[in-house]
Amino acid sequence: MKRCNLRHLALLSSTLLIAACSVVPVTGRKQLKLLPESTLIEMGLTSYNDFLKENDLSSDVENTQMIKKVGKNLSTATNRFLRTNGLADEVGNYKWAFNLVEDKTINAWCMPGGKIVFYTGILPVTKNETGNAVVMGHEIAHAIAKHGNERMSQGLLQELGGVALSVALSEKPAETQELYLTAYGVASNVAVILPYSRKQEYEADRIGLILMAMAGYNPHEAISFWKRMSAISTNPAPAFLSTHPSDEKRIEQIKKYLPEAMKYYNKK
Repeated sequence: MKRCNLRHLALLSSTLLIAACSVVPVTGRKQLKLLPESTLIEMGLTSYNDFLKENDLSSDVENTQMIKKVGKNLSTATNRFLRTNGLADEVGNYKWAFNLVEDKTINAWCMPGGKIVFYTGILPVTKNETGNAVVMGHEIAHAIAKHGNERMSQGLLQELGGVALSVALSEKPAETQELYLTAYGVASNVAVILPYSRKQEYEADRIGLILMAMAGYNPHEAISFWKRMSAISTNPAPAFLSTHPSDEKRIEQIKKYLPEAMKYYNKK
């Protein structure tokens, strides 16, 4: 959305949270967010802990350490990015955590508050540390751009009848939880909510390239990663591609972002 949609606001009753416009870092796009980020962070912590209880952490020590190393580098860069973009007050909202789970699914995601999971199934596609930085930078970019909040807000309006989050949690807890997990890429039920919009994907690509560059990873690796991802986009498509569609147009757009990202690149 280029502006807050007043027609959507008209659907809200007096019990709804006050809608607020915010601006995405770097791109300057205005977005509609109906939900307090603090609530989403709290829900994220609960969902993250539940997910780790229900899924096995990888026993691959080398790759687990690599994910945590990339996470440390990217989180440090992200905190610096937030401060330099006038968002220093948000740094404290991110309590970073990085885990690798044993699962053949090709997927990775970041919940609000910096809770990140990689599935072992995506490692053959990322291939190396820099490839993992491409994915992690992209997922963190979705988080700091508040795309999950935007999608969750849209979902409450479109799928749950425009009720407030507190009402949705009380009256439709299962549907609300599914909507939340789908909004953040943990579940990929496109019947509940559509994949990230092309605008959101381009924003995450652009910001993610900057983040990985600030962390000392060469942004050009993003082209190789998305080419590999495109090559496996057959039926059934990987879970990652149900929310992060890949095509030649996207890769061409990434190439256009590279000169900007390279300004932040400091080799490790």
